[in-house]
Amino acid sequence: MSEKESALVNAIAEINEEQALALVREFLAEGMAPLHILELSRQAMDVIGERYDCGEYFLPELIIAGDLLGEIAKMVKPLLAQSAAAKAAEQTVIIGTVAGDLHDIGKNIVVLMLEVNGFKVIDLGVDVSVQKFLDAIREHKPAVVGMSGFLTMAFDSMKNTIAAIDQAGLRGQVKIMIGGGQVDEVVRGYTGADAFGDNAMSAVNLCQGWVGKA
Repeated sequence: MSEKESALVNAIAEINEEQALALVREFLAEGMAPLHILELSRQAMDVIGERYDCGEYFLPELIIAGDLLGEIAKMVKPLLAQSAAAKAAEQTVIIGTVAGDLHDIGKNIVVLMLEVNGFKVIDLGVDVSVQKFLDAIREHKPAVVGMSGFLTMAFDSMKNTIAAIDQAGLRGQVKIMIGGGQVDEVVRGYTGADAFGDNAMSAVNLCQGWVGKA
């Protein structure tokens, strides 16, 4: 990683909006690949997550960091969309943070990466009820349903939502992926999801594999 790239990671991690956006503008002017800028942003968000976990950052910092990431996304997304436009017909993905959980930074990164890879994403937001997931599946007929959760209490919400999808006779129509800070294979087995992703690109790869766009 170059000194300038490290400066961007550090600026985002320190939530220095002015410096971070200035560096992104410079990188774009120099022709840096938009996906690489997003990868540097992801690395910075990992640092922010670690600082949150150890009590150095709190919810306000997470919210501000999420807003900064959104500003960076606005700058690079049009360039990414140009290449995505040439891909196969869109497949729909429904995604939301499950009931009882209000964290959305990780979910928002996944939404962005799915969109720039040619997927149509229906973002249900945070604290999404079981019924809202069911209604969205019936309305939008997605290929994939994504459930996000940062808190351990979210695991029960994921399990209950997946069970309800099954009971409603919709389970065979969709693939279900889950993600979040503490999600692993054990949690996947507990919830009944098809797979879990430990970062945004793994979520994209899962969706691409399921719909044949890999």
